Amino acid sequence: MPRLEPMTVHSPYAAQLEKIPVDHQELSILGSDTQYWIYGPDDAETTIVVVHGYRGEHHGLEPIVAQLPEYRFISADLPGFGESTPMQEHPHSVDGYAAWLDAFVTALGVRGTAVVLGHSFGTIVASAAVANGLPAPALILVNPIEMPAPKGFRAMATAVTVFYYRVAAKLPRPLAHELLSNWLIVQLMSSSLAKTKDKRLRTWIHREHHTFFSRFSDRDTVIEAFNASISADVSQFAARITVPTLLVAAQRDDITPVSAQYTLQRTFPDARLRVLGGVGHLIHYEMPGLAAEAIRDFLEGLPDS
Repeated sequence: MPRLEPMTVHSPYAAQLEKIPVDHQELSILGSDTQYWIYGPDDAETTIVVVHGYRGEHHGLEPIVAQLPEYRFISADLPGFGESTPMQEHPHSVDGYAAWLDAFVTALGVRGTAVVLGHSFGTIVASAAVANGLPAPALILVNPIEMPAPKGFRAMATAVTVFYYRVAAKLPRPLAHELLSNWLIVQLMSSSLAKTKDKRLRTWIHREHHTFFSRFSDRDTVIEAFNASISADVSQFAARITVPTLLVAAQRDDITPVSAQYTLQRTFPDARLRVLGGVGHLIHYEMPGLAAEAIRDFLEGLPDS
């Protein structure tokens, strides 16, 4: 299998994103030098704080940001990923990341006014933070995780992945880093998650994963965060989340079956569910336009809009 050259294909969303102003800033949050990016107009009526998925970073959700130029987005690299350093005052657990999110939103001065948006593992972190008391006018969950991975309908694949991380945990750090960032393993992951038949889009998705999926700070942090990602799910927090919530789910999601998303919707006191057909766990890469439509419709329909 030939390796992809870094610039094999350009982002299909680059032209839209280039029209949106962006500013890179830094905050110290719970011992993490947290790097974050602000997209959109400073005078936007709505601010959305973004929480990316496991082993992702802020670039991953840019395709959705590109579709919503009228909103102000604040997107950080989670501690230990991308350009953000690990937390020193909390473990990299669900509770730890939820505490970081609360502290981050507070430091930004948007606590209680910013909508919170999470993707994949970010849906767990965002849900935990809001359930634990982070005030927000609304919550948006893209590809929400409804059940712990070991109990999901890809339990065998999860068992293999758990074994993979356990092996990495026992290896010397340099060897562990090589294993965790192995090109072939990243390619297999990317190929299994991508559902589009568009060859150029698939090539770009693979390039994104090869560029950003292995930008973690160290072995221990990435393994700690992996254990967090398989230890919890959104359903554990849903009943305690009273703010209006949007679930953007995928018909072909390999992580959470679509039937479970309907169950999850009923668990929330106030949730809407939008299911996108023909896509899997990469809504943000494959169908950001439809995700953005759902988000815009939801936000414009809120009582205070």
